[in-house]
Amino acid sequence: MLDHLSIQCSDFEASAAFYDAVLATVGGERLMDFGEVIGYGVPPMPDFWLGRHLTGEGFRESHIAFTAPDRAGVHAFFDAAVAAGAEVLHEPRVWPEYHPNYYGAFVRDPDGNNVEAVCHSPE
Repeated sequence: MLDHLSIQCSDFEASAAFYDAVLATVGGERLMDFGEVIGYGVPPMPDFWLGRHLTGEGFRESHIAFTAPDRAGVHAFFDAAVAAGAEVLHEPRVWPEYHPNYYGAFVRDPDGNNVEAVCHSPE
């Protein structure tokens, strides 16, 4: 259903460095870079975009969940985010209230968004 998602960032360079690091751990990469806008995804086309904060006032937190290939990918994402200075919201763990195999970790990106890596497969 979702084709792509774009968010605006107050500190574009810090956000680009953060997403370069964490998305690499779940198979994503920088596919397009237009200077003011960067597209990430799995080739051939980007599905997650960063742009400079150009419209609107104030901040509204977004929640963005990226699919990890396995539970080790959730840990790699989490470790890369922490190494990049992200605030930890929830360390990697099973979330049985969602479903028995929901395994996720949550951090804040440089703009304060709630960013998650999730795997839906059993161990």
